[in-house]
Amino acid sequence: MDAKHDHKKLGRELGLFGTDPLIGAGLPYWLPDGAVVRHELEEYVRGEERRAGYRHVYSPVLGKRELYEISGHWSHYSEDMFPPMKLGEEEVVLRPSLCPHHAVIYRSRARSYRELPLRMAELGPMYRSELSGVLGGLTRVRAIQLNDGHIFCTLDQVAEEARGALRLIREAYRVLGIEAARYRLSLPGPGGKYVAAPELWERSVALLVEVLESEGIEYQAEEGEAAFYGPKIDVQVVDPQGREFTLSTVQVDFHQPERFDLHYIGADGAKHRPVMVHRAVIGSVERAVAQLVEQHGGAFPAWLAPVQVVLLPVGEAEVAQAAELVERCLAAGLRAELAGPELGSLGARIREHRLVPYQAVIGSREAAQGLVALRLRDGRRLDPLPAGEALARISARVAERRTDLWD
Repeated sequence: MDAKHDHKKLGRELGLFGTDPLIGAGLPYWLPDGAVVRHELEEYVRGEERRAGYRHVYSPVLGKRELYEISGHWSHYSEDMFPPMKLGEEEVVLRPSLCPHHAVIYRSRARSYRELPLRMAELGPMYRSELSGVLGGLTRVRAIQLNDGHIFCTLDQVAEEARGALRLIREAYRVLGIEAARYRLSLPGPGGKYVAAPELWERSVALLVEVLESEGIEYQAEEGEAAFYGPKIDVQVVDPQGREFTLSTVQVDFHQPERFDLHYIGADGAKHRPVMVHRAVIGSVERAVAQLVEQHGGAFPAWLAPVQVVLLPVGEAEVAQAAELVERCLAAGLRAELAGPELGSLGARIREHRLVPYQAVIGSREAAQGLVALRLRDGRRLDPLPAGEALARISARVAERRTDLWD
């Protein structure tokens, strides 16, 4: 990727997001066009998760300190958490992770083996007390919107559920046009704060290796990159400066089910301990958007683009027809704008809207015959088409989340 595709620079130029010292470092705000990209991304992931059998939940951004003591975050991760806040006689903490909440939701009632695997997902905020020196754009922030999910399953189901999570990730990358730099098997390293359970670590690592090899995925094993409670598969991406980030993960966890005393009733009528598979299809929404901006240079796939169609009347005589087509686009669910002659010459308006996937030019002939002359972002110019046909074909491609603009 070209260094000019730095998402911080493009984020400002394209009006996607910003920061302000009054709000605070590592706490970006989203402008309307950036909010469109984020919303479309979130809705895509929710839809894919629903189709994969996930049930969505909401959980609070706060939790009692005791919750994170039970989960192990307090003893292994407290330096990355915000300080507790006094609330009467209790202490509450901004959550650094969603998994303790999901464990509590799982145990909110008795569970049967017939319910497993139980796939739970949430697009929810969490907070990390990152040092100012490492904050940057959307890739390292203090308030994170996480695409998180937890699968509660039997030991025999772990490998297949982890494979399913990896397939979700790979399909999302295909649709989003994101390139994975490599897959990393993240293992514990010397001197780290890890849960001391050698047998569980060995079992978890063996399961993840089985999954990677059965999917034919090349990977590198690296020590010191595991979560404190278990190993993980990390999907790595690279930014324009060559820096590597983790975007998506799949993790196997025997630890938290034990700490929260999770169980299900088996076919034998006895209690059994489930395994917890953590997975994030796109990881943090902030980091995913940063990668999309850099991968595409702001020229997003049509379904993600803040503006999908721009109507360009050649002169004042065609403005009314163009405005009517904007309304038709909006009624069809497309994001459309009118760029009239008051904004400059046709050439200037075309250049100004060069990142819009579809430019619909309307001259006197098109206006008279109900046509549009489409110019595609990739430089192609199509023969004039009936306006209804053009909008129908664009709508179909957007609905299918196609990455190509035309046949």
